[in-house]
Amino acid sequence: MPTNSIVTIRYGPYDSCGIVDHRTFRLDGLQAVLKGDGHRYVLEKTDDWNTVELIVNGERVYTCNITDLVFGGDGRLDPLCQEAIDAVREAY
Repeated sequence: MPTNSIVTIRYGPYDSCGIVDHRTFRLDGLQAVLKGDGHRYVLEKTDDWNTVELIVNGERVYTCNITDLVFGGDGRLDPLCQEAIDAVREAY
């Protein structure tokens, strides 16, 4: 996949301290690795609980549970962020 491509990050709400809401704190590392690899991204809320989906050219290339992502950070040590960036690189 060429650099400077737009990746849509769809994310759903998750439960934290008894409150269900859309939060982007767990997406910080994912956003950092995408930006570091030269991609642009758009955040899009979805109603599906606990999910993160990466969409490239209208096709879902990666999905995971948002609560499995490392809270904050730069994504370098998060294995799910590495899987996600690999999936984006392999997308056509």
